[in-house]
Amino acid sequence: MRNGPDRGRIAPSPTGYLHIGHAITFWRAQERSRERNGQFVLRIEDLDPERCRPELTAAITEDLRWFGLRWDEGPDVGGPFAPYVQSERRAIYLAAWDKLRARGFIYPCTCSRRDVTSAAGAPHGETDEPVYPGTCRAKAERGAILPGAGVNWRFRVLDGEHLRFTDGKFGEQTAVAGEDFGDFLVWRKDDVPAYQLAVVVDDAAMKITEVVPGADLLISTFRQLLLYRALEIEPPQFYHTPLLTDSTGRRLAKRDAALSLRALREAGADPEERRARYFL
Repeated sequence: MRNGPDRGRIAPSPTGYLHIGHAITFWRAQERSRERNGQFVLRIEDLDPERCRPELTAAITEDLRWFGLRWDEGPDVGGPFAPYVQSERRAIYLAAWDKLRARGFIYPCTCSRRDVTSAAGAPHGETDEPVYPGTCRAKAERGAILPGAGVNWRFRVLDGEHLRFTDGKFGEQTAVAGEDFGDFLVWRKDDVPAYQLAVVVDDAAMKITEVVPGADLLISTFRQLLLYRALEIEPPQFYHTPLLTDSTGRRLAKRDAALSLRALREAGADPEERRARYFL
């Protein structure tokens, strides 16, 4: 795992107002970083042009500061690894894509999201994507799909490879490539780097030593670890946190507008009371 001074981060996306579940996960990340006298980073993940709204970037910083979060580096305060907004970091993603392509780790794919869903069936769990059935893998190997505009690029996993890592919260985690997850996107056909590639590249470039995501991203971490290996980059440590749920056991999400930080602020909620409610 990555050595060096402790550096934690949070990386919200401006696709909607942040809710209390996000805030609690981010608070855990901050507390873990502060306990080790680390530096804490805010990065805005705004790569998706269809879902991200620029006006929500300001709302993110306002709402997180209201909740009590403070960061040492970020879009509003600067820092040695700027820019801290993903849409301004395209060159670094392209360099990583070039390296993966040169080393034979990725291949072009013409499948749409609908194609994958209909061919692969249901995803593993509520938030994970379906296992890609390999529709374009053999075609790409035969040269039947030409690289160029309008194609996705997928990372080729080694089917049957047993993977493991030790999570700081949940202990040893295991997965089998090709069963628990399949070939995954690293670059989209609309010429946008996919989440997995961007987050790996940014965490490495910003020297993040621990990532604190929600427990729903446990399987996603295996994809990132494969990218770290392919790019010959030392990965950070991971500490996945339990998700907040409502009274029915359903996880909180941005669809729960009544529990957005913005709505809580407008209703006069006390952020200290809200934090105590979930941490005591």
